[in-house]
Amino acid sequence: MLSVEQKAQIVKDYQRTEGDTGSSEVQIALLTFRINDLTGHFKANPKDHHSRRGLLKMVSSRRRLLAYIRRTKPDTYRELIGRLGLRK
Repeated sequence: MLSVEQKAQIVKDYQRTEGDTGSSEVQIALLTFRINDLTGHFKANPKDHHSRRGLLKMVSSRRRLLAYIRRTKPDTYRELIGRLGLRK
């Protein structure tokens, strides 16, 4: 689960300017943390299909945000996926 301190640290690491909490970069970073956290949950609970639906919604939301950033700011996109370790 994402604690308040962890969320504040992620926002601080990925924000564009001071006080920026809703930019695409911040949203992608938060979604990535939650997706990685849920992956371990599904190894222990393989039949939890209700949570799996939420995971798939998060993955598709992150995919749409990444497509938007790739289309509008390619340099930021390359830096972001490198920092988050999304593509090999």
